[in-house]
Amino acid sequence: MYPEARTQRAKYWFTKNEKQVCSCQKVGFKRKSSFYSSKEVYPMGGGATKLYNALTQPLSSTSSLLPFPSSHLNPQLPAFTKLDPDFCPEGSSPCPPDPEELLRQCEEAVRDRPPRFDRKFVHLGDGDGAPSSVIRVMQWNILAQALGEGLDNFVMCPLEALSWSRRKYLIVEEVLTYRPHIVCMQEVDHYYDTLQPVLAGLGYSSQFCPKPWSPCLGVEGNNGPDGCALFYDESRFELLDSVNIRLSAMRIPTNQVAIVTTLRCRITGKCVCVAVTHLKARSGWEWLRSTQGSDLLWHLQNVVQKQPGDPAADIPLLICGDFNAVPNEEVYRRFATSPFGLDSAYKKLSRDGLTEPEYTTWKIRPTGECCSTLDYIWYTKDTLRVDAVLDMPTEEEIGPNRLPSFSYPSDHLSLVCDFSFKEEE
Repeated sequence: MYPEARTQRAKYWFTKNEKQVCSCQKVGFKRKSSFYSSKEVYPMGGGATKLYNALTQPLSSTSSLLPFPSSHLNPQLPAFTKLDPDFCPEGSSPCPPDPEELLRQCEEAVRDRPPRFDRKFVHLGDGDGAPSSVIRVMQWNILAQALGEGLDNFVMCPLEALSWSRRKYLIVEEVLTYRPHIVCMQEVDHYYDTLQPVLAGLGYSSQFCPKPWSPCLGVEGNNGPDGCALFYDESRFELLDSVNIRLSAMRIPTNQVAIVTTLRCRITGKCVCVAVTHLKARSGWEWLRSTQGSDLLWHLQNVVQKQPGDPAADIPLLICGDFNAVPNEEVYRRFATSPFGLDSAYKKLSRDGLTEPEYTTWKIRPTGECCSTLDYIWYTKDTLRVDAVLDMPTEEEIGPNRLPSFSYPSDHLSLVCDFSFKEEE
């Protein structure tokens, strides 16, 4: 398809969906201006307008990909970043290296909060072969601070519970409680000042990929763009390769991103490819999520495709993300039926092993209550085995005001699974 034809097609799709977005004003959305310094926007942050404007720009004949700003490609700490003084006091070592000490610090900082959710691991006995070293993986949309206090409008959550001075301790506490070897996060807008230095002090290396047009940047007092982050335990894994991807639809770049990282286990010597992504949100964008998912699968194929003489051939996949898609959406079916032989780990919690949890997110906004399954950990079922899955908190534990809350810092629940490599026959 010629660039001009792609542009015209994009105009049709995005004009249609822009009308759907703007119609939200008629069903209860109100304009917000208190969080913005220069212009009024809708609670969605004007995402549809920005997406339409960018997607309908003429494309060059030599490339269909628009580059990231250079600042987005620089993995180094920005010069203007000031480390969080609560975790990294000025003049001290980077951050507390003792996880037990840091966990006590977090618990003390939120000692007045309600009890933590009593979540337990469900251990599974599926799969044959000799046991191997467990790989614990966490998937979590932690809720961008700028969105939580600004655009997302959680009407039943007290403002104090949304403050970063409180939420940062709960987020770090969640990671420390389960001690995952790999952490995949979305909506990270405190990467450089808090999460990267804190987790680096605990032995994690990491990659970060911000959204090109993050809605956080339109919020007054923001901490920079939100994006995806991938952390891995350096004592357990060696980095082989990592790439930041700007997902496309109809070969046109979108505002959603992914990180694809290839790691080698220092214990087994085996490789695993880990991807983290966050697909387009909101009803009406199902087609876009589907095409973004297809684009990610295409990129993954290029990473793990079998090549003669390649010692890393048939690399197992772990794909973590907030897909913003319920299980009956097309993008879910694309992953479930992909040639990679993927399965969703959290189906293991169901009695038949075929059903996703009732919810991974539960929130109340002005438009109503939303209780949905949107988050997944996909894995290659022929080469990886699910050994344990962290169960979900009950409705009673979550409480009538839902999420986020004084008990929990995000509107999405963390997913945590233990995997192991299947032994070769």
